[in-house]
Amino acid sequence: MALKQSEVKKILFGLVVSMFLVVTFILYSCTKCLEGSADCQKNHHQSNKLVADGVGNGGEVGGGGSAPGHKLCLIVPFRDRFEELLEFAPHMKSFLGHQGVSHEVWVINQEDKYRFNRAALINVGFKESSKSCDFIAMHDVDLLPQNPKLEYKFPESSPTHLAAPGLHPKYDYETFIGGIFLISRKHFKLVDGMSNKYWGWGLEDDELFVRLRQANLNIERPGRIGTGKSNTFKHLHNNRERKRDNAKCYNQRNLTRRRDRQTGLSTLEYKVSSRRKLEIDGAEVMFLDVVLICDKQLTPWCNCTGAPLETEERDLTRDEDVVVPIIKRQKKIKR
Repeated sequence: MALKQSEVKKILFGLVVSMFLVVTFILYSCTKCLEGSADCQKNHHQSNKLVADGVGNGGEVGGGGSAPGHKLCLIVPFRDRFEELLEFAPHMKSFLGHQGVSHEVWVINQEDKYRFNRAALINVGFKESSKSCDFIAMHDVDLLPQNPKLEYKFPESSPTHLAAPGLHPKYDYETFIGGIFLISRKHFKLVDGMSNKYWGWGLEDDELFVRLRQANLNIERPGRIGTGKSNTFKHLHNNRERKRDNAKCYNQRNLTRRRDRQTGLSTLEYKVSSRRKLEIDGAEVMFLDVVLICDKQLTPWCNCTGAPLETEERDLTRDEDVVVPIIKRQKKIKR
């Protein structure tokens, strides 16, 4: 039976009124949230807490945040730095948790008696860490980010140096890429990782810089983030208690000041003697004890004890393979 015109009008009027009431209720609810109602604030707080506390395997945090769909493995080269690690692990869990970065922490402890080899340990960390991580952070255990604008986001097109000149509390030269460096697995494999020749302190990052440059990979750095050398990072290193191994023996200085085309990720030799999963104040850490293998024919300076001091004439030519950074000398102020 066909409806009368008056009945149709009543039905349409009822629908319009219903839609008006629904829209009014939605607008009212949104307004109360913007004004900071107790319920909305409570829900917002609980949501943030889930992101900050959502730790899974290896300190993994729920996906999303500044690196949606990606996962980060922090590779921490390590030896006798447990005091720093106790502060580092929970700090990084909190810092990355607030950014919503899915991550794991891998501490690679050099257990052998050779001189410390930071670059080789990073290579080990790359090989041993979870393949579910599509990018890594080469991360010093004594350098803690303080500014939340330092984003540990996936370095899509270019590696990212977070501890950049002007931000790192100590190093300030243009080609410096140490401290905290983010790189995708794809790009790390492309340059064959890092050189394994750098036993003792220094230059391994500068050699990596040359590898990246020759592979035509640009390096991104944070923009204006509102902090500088004194308050972007907390630096835990004590030079008096932990003196750096600056010794140079055999012909080490001469052979490590140029691009290494002999060693890298593909030539790395090591043994993992133990694997442990640690929990430090709620932060999970994968801790690997590692024994590095030294080719004493290639790098006899892995042990300088009783070794002859370097006596060979230094190669002072400068070309694209030279890894020694050019540091601008500060002009003396005339008084």
